[in-house]
Amino acid sequence: MFSPQDLEKLVQKCIDMGAEAGKNIVIALLILVIGRYLIRFLKQLFARTLHQTKVDATVQSFIVSLSNILMLILLGVSVISALGINTTSFAALLASAGVAIGMALSGNLQNFAGGIIILVLRPYKAGDWIEAQNVQGTVQEIQIFHTIITTADNKMVFIPNGTMSSSIITNYTRTGTRRVEWTIGIDYGADPEQARRAIADALKAEPRILATPEPYIAVTALGDSSVDIIVRAWVNASDLLLVKDSVNEAIYHIFNERKINFPFPQQTVHLVRD
Repeated sequence: MFSPQDLEKLVQKCIDMGAEAGKNIVIALLILVIGRYLIRFLKQLFARTLHQTKVDATVQSFIVSLSNILMLILLGVSVISALGINTTSFAALLASAGVAIGMALSGNLQNFAGGIIILVLRPYKAGDWIEAQNVQGTVQEIQIFHTIITTADNKMVFIPNGTMSSSIITNYTRTGTRRVEWTIGIDYGADPEQARRAIADALKAEPRILATPEPYIAVTALGDSSVDIIVRAWVNASDLLLVKDSVNEAIYHIFNERKINFPFPQQTVHLVRD
């Protein structure tokens, strides 16, 4: 049986424990509220700083999201510590869970690491036209695990960042300008100089062709059925396809106007009589 003194001690102990727990809860709530406000402020400050340094918008989103997750984890550990829970045991449990989750999601962790490599080395950015993994198109977004590419026929392709970070990537827009090349065939017997002048006039009529470096026009080969003229000109990367098609049409029309014939495949047959 409990004596009145034992009952009084038990009640006092419960009051002390309740007071201590209440104090811990109040402190934890204060840390949670202040921490959330501080995280929101730091997130906005970080995003504003990245924007002022003209960091790519996709990279900004990636970094801000990652930093937000890390700050929330730190806040959670601080709240748990304020409640009086042993964070050492909690950290050990979290580490064990992390190992198990890491083994289950090893591929995604590789893609996450690949995303960081891409963001640091920046072989491409959002808006670039690239070719990788037999896919060619515009980079729409660099996510944590995938790079999203939109192809010319408007298909969205998701390529894992782990694969992208270790594969060959051709970036067609990084340098700003591109060289366009045509091979134009004319009949044997036609005047190559007349054809060169006609091609030069067609290039001058196309305003998107850059004056420097100067276009190059020369006879490059004597083919089976044609005299081949190589044409090289420089354009802004975004104009490449439009200029290529436009000049093809212009050369066709100007050759017809100046009576310069395009060759057809020919074959010489020798008849031997007995």
